[in-house]
Amino acid sequence: MVEVVGDASRDGRWALVRLAVEGERIVSAEAEGLERPLAGLTLLDAAAVGGDELAADALANALGPIFRAEPRPGRVAVAMSGGVDSAVALLRAGRGAIGVTLRLWLDPRGPDTDRACCSPEAVLAARATCHRLGIPHVTLDLREEFRRAVVEPFVRGYAEGQTPNPCIRCNGSFRFAELLAFAERAGAARLATGHYARIVEREARLLLARAADARKDQSYMLARLDPRFLERLWFPLGEQGKEETRAEAARAGLAVASRAESQEACFLAGGDYRDFLERDGLVSQEGPLVDEDGNELGRHAGFWRFTPGQRKGLGLAAGEPLYALRSEPRSNTVVVGSRAALATREVTARGRLHVPITRAEVKLRYRSPAVGARVTGAEGGGFRLRLDEPAYGVAPGQAAVLYDGDAVVGAGTIVPDDPETFRAVHAFESQGE
Repeated sequence: MVEVVGDASRDGRWALVRLAVEGERIVSAEAEGLERPLAGLTLLDAAAVGGDELAADALANALGPIFRAEPRPGRVAVAMSGGVDSAVALLRAGRGAIGVTLRLWLDPRGPDTDRACCSPEAVLAARATCHRLGIPHVTLDLREEFRRAVVEPFVRGYAEGQTPNPCIRCNGSFRFAELLAFAERAGAARLATGHYARIVEREARLLLARAADARKDQSYMLARLDPRFLERLWFPLGEQGKEETRAEAARAGLAVASRAESQEACFLAGGDYRDFLERDGLVSQEGPLVDEDGNELGRHAGFWRFTPGQRKGLGLAAGEPLYALRSEPRSNTVVVGSRAALATREVTARGRLHVPITRAEVKLRYRSPAVGARVTGAEGGGFRLRLDEPAYGVAPGQAAVLYDGDAVVGAGTIVPDDPETFRAVHAFESQGE
């Protein structure tokens, strides 16, 4: 028998839940403000008990670390963000489902925490949706784990002159690893999420694929998922658009039907990433803005404030538009030049090909169009791309995602061509795997 305690506080109020648990059943409980007694319930049944908001928070904090349930055929764990997409994924999963929300670290100084997919408000919305449908909901408090696995590498990446994409790092490793581990503890054979993506079979193996609605497709952000996970994943919204999703939620009477979209880089809580980086330790130190010949054209307040392709914020007057070409962290220098100087046809990425391929369509940023490319292996691991047409503003740290038709056939992190820097980025990326 184990004893667990969960508490919660808000606006000067405090609630406490104390449980004695044997196996998967609650033997005794001290809990006020809940809609029914907990003694005698399984952990799964207790996760469906609502009540006073603060008391429900305390119960969730008690259940999260110890939750498990016996496997049940057809049970689906559904990742709940508090938004409309995950709510409709829950509807598709049916009454035998179990909802799970990850509470992740947010910058407490961000201006708009309510729209973040991992905020306390999102947790409350996700729980309310589950309980309204009579479905258990579990909250996993992973704030510190998330900060170590995603936020700290984000800061280190900028300090090394990269332009990291934290959403790809989160989805490609941290988030789905935690969710799939929870699904196993919860006795669920599959994990469903509200992402707009599909899973297809190619040559007797499963691959991630673009969603049917190109406007909402999230396959780029999910591209670093290990294909071995796909047999346990389900993306029920992959064949539809956002309007259909909102209409389905409205027909079910769900309050989240009109909830605003969540933010990218949720931990910034609506803040500017440069302000966040400065607060998190990157120094605003004046340095030179130079042309490709090394001639100083102006000054800047920190190399990490600039990413390849950036035009705004340079503060330079010239006969032609100038863009940031690259940053040199060791000398705190930003090199600028014309748009033509941004063009590249050769890109190296550290990652892997999911199937053998010599030609692919490649996306080098989330919102950039795909371009055809020849694909070869790269020394030291990864792959090299010869683009059919120039790309502009290719940034080390961003993801290169390869498609064959709609299927994702490879993904990696863009690295500089300089061998020394390649090795440094290789070592840095390995810390998150």
